[in-house]
Amino acid sequence: MIDLHVHTTASDGRSSPDQLAHVARQAGVHVLAVTDHDTTAGLDRVAAACAEAGIEWVPGVEITSMQDEVDVHVLGYFVDRRSPALAAFLETQAADRLRRIREMIGKLEALGIRVDADAAFGDHGGPAGGWTGRPLLARALVRQQVVRSTREAFEKYLSVTGAAWVPRRAPSPADVIALVHRAGGLASLAHPGHMGHDEWIPSMAAAGLDAIEAYYPEHSPLITTHYLVLADRLGLSVSGGSDYHGDPAYGPARPGSVSLPAEAFEGLKRRLDDARGAR
Repeated sequence: MIDLHVHTTASDGRSSPDQLAHVARQAGVHVLAVTDHDTTAGLDRVAAACAEAGIEWVPGVEITSMQDEVDVHVLGYFVDRRSPALAAFLETQAADRLRRIREMIGKLEALGIRVDADAAFGDHGGPAGGWTGRPLLARALVRQQVVRSTREAFEKYLSVTGAAWVPRRAPSPADVIALVHRAGGLASLAHPGHMGHDEWIPSMAAAGLDAIEAYYPEHSPLITTHYLVLADRLGLSVSGGSDYHGDPAYGPARPGSVSLPAEAFEGLKRRLDDARGAR
């Protein structure tokens, strides 16, 4: 099995890098890309854990961009996690995540809902440092019994129509694609079915997009085929993965529940070789 989309406690996953490697090996995954949101903080530990587990490891990251106020997630594969340009950019992303979460907590307090920030973010470094994001805030609201589920937390408070909504600030997809290339990697559009704007994909391809995540848990066989055909028409490769978070309230129960075909993974590696030869 080849799973190129999983998350750890370095962002909003519930499995540490060591736990993730163990669970992935038990599930039969032999190629794994950890793609934490806007951070590469866990990649050194992931590399060591995968080596011990006998899993081929692909350094990755999932970067948030925006187009017309819609979130567009770009997966960076085979990136140099020590790239100065990538590190500087991710520091900027982290600062805006912190700004946004603090404003959301302020809005919740104005509604009479006090959030224990230490409890909400303690395992992830706290709001003063480390990773912050809406999923952790949603979990805190569940623990405090403000809502019954993280889905309800998003619907009532944290989504664009929620009472505590605060817009994010993010670069364009083209800027993120260029950043991934500067870090030596390939850029793939994550879960395009979520984005709901297939008409944007040709312009992303023109900006240097390398692949589309065709294989994804919420893509039906028909939708997967649609993106395979679109990728072929635009000259793009395809990626895929489970989007595993280790959270029973969010996504698949195990890594490898969606697997990228081996020939598609080989296509990504050939594309990487060609890109690096041309740079």
